[in-house]
Amino acid sequence: MNEDNTIEVVDLTKKFGDLVAVDHLNLTVKKGEIFGFLGPNGAGKSTTIRMLCGILAPTSGGGSVGGYDVVKEPEGIKKVIGYMSQQFGLYSDLTIEENIDFYSRLYLTDRKEARNMREEVIRLVELERYRHFQAAHLSGGWKQRLALACSIVHKPSILFLDEPTAGIDPVSRRTLWDILYDLASKEITLFVTTHYMEEAERCNHIGFIWKGKLVAYGTPTAIRKDLMENEIMTIRCRPLQAAFGLLKQHPQILDVNIYGDELHLVVEKADPLIHALSEYLQGKGITVDKIEKIEPSIEDVFVAMSREDK
Repeated sequence: MNEDNTIEVVDLTKKFGDLVAVDHLNLTVKKGEIFGFLGPNGAGKSTTIRMLCGILAPTSGGGSVGGYDVVKEPEGIKKVIGYMSQQFGLYSDLTIEENIDFYSRLYLTDRKEARNMREEVIRLVELERYRHFQAAHLSGGWKQRLALACSIVHKPSILFLDEPTAGIDPVSRRTLWDILYDLASKEITLFVTTHYMEEAERCNHIGFIWKGKLVAYGTPTAIRKDLMENEIMTIRCRPLQAAFGLLKQHPQILDVNIYGDELHLVVEKADPLIHALSEYLQGKGITVDKIEKIEPSIEDVFVAMSREDK
């Protein structure tokens, strides 16, 4: 294993009977990196994480996590990782402080070290004011901060986060990501699954798994540049739904999706269509406020890749 890498995976495969859940997965994650692992539900994300955490044995292939072999040393892996689930799994009848204290004593045998780490993570995730609040009474964002605190109280070098911001408000999501950046600056490696494409943009590298196969892997910039064969146009117009219906039937448009108050169009070449589509929509009674070619987002790329594979 390269000493700069904390995770290395070679042809990692998991089968459940005839179902291939993870199919010859290859990837590396460097120390202190934020790696975003993306894909639709059922694509193989959770199965991959369970193998990397030493919970599930691979059918074939292998790799290492924190220097421990995923096949031969799964118990060793558990010593160096933290895991934060998307589902709040802490003790609702305990306070914030009591929850963190429980996990610190569970993982750390030295009572003084456990107490010091409890205080350190409470400061890190900014829970001082709420330390005596019962967990059951916390909002979603504060529960996620508590879950994060409990997952790092034993000082793991690698942290797996399964959709850590699912279901919480935008302000709480931003705050949580600020904390994750702080952890990465301390050379803690973060392996994050998310359905939010703007969060994928925050990662150093991302991988997109589709039907068990890793179909894209690289920096967000490289993936946007190299993996989008067609071009993207955006249109802001009124009424939006009527324009969407018209453009879905247009022979020169490969795909169209609604993004907030705009439409994103996938076309072979955008420039020749800007004036033509504007005239076409206006001729159908649609008011066009803006139409232009744009750079594809990560979401544009992955939506296009998913549709190509259907």
